Amino acid sequence: MREGRAPNFCPPVNEGDIFEFEDEQGDFVQLEFLGLVIHNDRRYGFFFPISLEEPALSSGDVVLLEVTDVDSSGQPTEFELVLDDAIAAEAFEAFKVAAKDLYDFE
Repeated sequence: MREGRAPNFCPPVNEGDIFEFEDEQGDFVQLEFLGLVIHNDRRYGFFFPISLEEPALSSGDVVLLEVTDVDSSGQPTEFELVLDDAIAAEAFEAFKVAAKDLYDFE
């Protein structure tokens, strides 16, 4: 596993880690975890949607979720989709800097 070196970045423990989330309509989606960035005292998780056409460890659009709750050991337990484009752009820029040794960004 490659390692991120930025102090505000938590890379995935294993490449291809997949999590299942339930959306607001009650549908389940599978997302590959790409990493978590702390930016402006908030935590943002970056994920890649998994499908038959786009399996884990491939590339494509990134989903940005803000951590809204953590457990007693500080691990994220709840996420919310980031809808503010300015915040999403800022957080994604921080992610690109923090994860530059892990991923190629176009």
